Amino acid sequence: MEFLVAASIGILTAVGVYLLLRAHSFPVIIGTVFLSYAVNLFLFAMGRLVIDKPPIIDKAATAYSDPLPQALVLTAIVISFGMTALIVVLALRGYLETGTDRVDGGRDDDAPVIDRAGERP
Repeated sequence: MEFLVAASIGILTAVGVYLLLRAHSFPVIIGTVFLSYAVNLFLFAMGRLVIDKPPIIDKAATAYSDPLPQALVLTAIVISFGMTALIVVLALRGYLETGTDRVDGGRDDDAPVIDRAGERP
């Protein structure tokens, strides 16, 4: 089971880094989402998850799971959702301003040039 979790974290990280290195904005956004998934899985794995144990300390419970990784992952999900929404808006604004969705400032040779009014010159 540990190998499966470690392999999935590694694969998600590799895919996220690969997509971050692409030249267009949509793969970069998807790459950040994959990296946030990898970080969330890493936080869960670091918390030593146990099955069928309560996340609170109780005198009746013989063992319990650590609630800190669960709280960290819930917080990370909310933050990554907000950051993804911000990045999408910034990418859309950059596309409307420049007429291309490249993140390195270059131009596509086959992409149509569109001015601010939405018309081709």
